[in-house]
Amino acid sequence: MTNPVLAEVVRSGFVESVHRGALVITGPEGAVRLALGDVASPVYPRSSNKPLQAVGMLRAGLDFTGEDLALACASHSGEPGHVKRVLELLEAAGLREEDLACPPDFPLHEPSMRDAAEPRRVTMNCSGKHTAMLTTCVRAGWPVSGYAAPDHPLQQALADAVSSLTGEPIAHTGVDGCGAPLFAFSLTGLARAFGRVSTSGGPCAEVASAMRSHPWLVAGTGREDTALMSGVEGLLAKAGAEGVQAFALPDGFAVALKMDDGAKRACAPLAVEALRYLGVDVSRLAELRRPIVSGGGRPVGEIRVPELR
Repeated sequence: MTNPVLAEVVRSGFVESVHRGALVITGPEGAVRLALGDVASPVYPRSSNKPLQAVGMLRAGLDFTGEDLALACASHSGEPGHVKRVLELLEAAGLREEDLACPPDFPLHEPSMRDAAEPRRVTMNCSGKHTAMLTTCVRAGWPVSGYAAPDHPLQQALADAVSSLTGEPIAHTGVDGCGAPLFAFSLTGLARAFGRVSTSGGPCAEVASAMRSHPWLVAGTGREDTALMSGVEGLLAKAGAEGVQAFALPDGFAVALKMDDGAKRACAPLAVEALRYLGVDVSRLAELRRPIVSGGGRPVGEIRVPELR
């Protein structure tokens, strides 16, 4: 199947580029309500997996709540507030920065990047998730060493949780950019899982509440996930690398999308259009709906997405 064009980059009235992709909307019961493109083949959701993995960690004994649980679901920007809390969580569990399996990296936040003397594991955007993984091992009595290996008890527990939330077997296991196992499943499974996290009780409710209450910790200053959750009450949103975005409303309607070329720039306007399609007031998301294309230091175009029907 050739996926449809879901975004156009318009410069000076001329369509300069197009982005093809797939998008699915599921209802509260998990059934597909709208499908554009191939929403059944497996994809790597990348960091959109994090809320699902966090549910698995809570089921395995992690005791994070509130801000700390939001950070476990985060692709944070490495701003001082993110880094300070990650270090505190490591210390509380008797761990060190060197125990993190994620690679050293600079912060995503540009001012913090300029202030950084060198790349560090703790400033890598997945360090909150890895800290939660390590802490889960401590709480469950599992070995800390090798916690990122697919056959480690932690990762087996997380795979089970992801499969149960998506309602699908994991089609493939790879290595994510942070070094942790990465599970492949369909966009329909991803949307269905977000709908379940948004509406279910227990660990799902804890994850949803933490992310909704602390959107800055989930991403950071100027980031799309933070803007989406801050702009729509009750929204649960998490982006992933390579053009993935997933979110769910409190009523269980959920959306998952992926751009074929991995382009991130198309995700936010598509997310806003999907919210509008679902009847959500998107007036606070105007900047995300039609991102500006610049030329000569001034606006000369926009990224345009089709009206969903």
